[in-house]
Amino acid sequence: MLIWGRTGSSGRVITLGAVYRPQLPPENLRSVVLAAEESGVDSLWLWEDCFLESGIACASAALAWTSRLKVGVGLLPVPLRNVALTAMEAATLDRMFPGRVMIGVGHGVQDWMGQVGARVSSPLRLLREYTDALKALLAGERVTVEGRYVRLTGVALDWPPSAPMPVYVGGLGAKTLDLAGEVGDGTILDASADLERVRAVSATREHPVIVYVETDSRDRAFVTDLVTSVAAAGATSVILQQSATSEDPEGFVRFVGSLDGVTA
Repeated sequence: MLIWGRTGSSGRVITLGAVYRPQLPPENLRSVVLAAEESGVDSLWLWEDCFLESGIACASAALAWTSRLKVGVGLLPVPLRNVALTAMEAATLDRMFPGRVMIGVGHGVQDWMGQVGARVSSPLRLLREYTDALKALLAGERVTVEGRYVRLTGVALDWPPSAPMPVYVGGLGAKTLDLAGEVGDGTILDASADLERVRAVSATREHPVIVYVETDSRDRAFVTDLVTSVAAAGATSVILQQSATSEDPEGFVRFVGSLDGVTA
């Protein structure tokens, strides 16, 4: 597992990961996943962007092709998915691949949600109800709830995770990030977050903060400095992503795996 060193006097361990963007063909995923496994990258992250690739389907394949790599799906758009279905899929993956699955949820792009008839008038209310219900289901509880958006009657998983499974919440707006700090087991920040936003978020919560960072550079010194600055701002995981138009994702993942740990 690639560890990016320890930051400051607190001794936090910083992990380094990479993204496989859904703009890339799904048939190319396997070579990138194997490159991540072989090169020592800690985690590979997948996105469920409409209308590109299923995050869960890609995660299932990635986990089956590997034995060490952690695989994250961040984010799953909650208006698009019934919470019971997400709980079933997450629990199934976790039981087949214990400790290697990370699930993140968020609003989804509102225009896309509108295209499929799933846009809601209060995305924050939905995300709160959804995250609370998802965490309860994954904890093995029998859930009955009559919310504004989430409605369950006596729902319980027959095969819940055998150990606690964190639910990450992602976003960028202040209200969404406040909610993530309140109901999530971790926070995911996308690549539009600057260092001030990373510092502000990290200072207000004890749980993991995962930060996506976009770069096409393969200059070791530049990337090392970039990761160090994000880690010093409070990120617990730094996930490097290429731009949507970049080529050679396999080579990029191998480059990420080759980076040496430093102290931020």
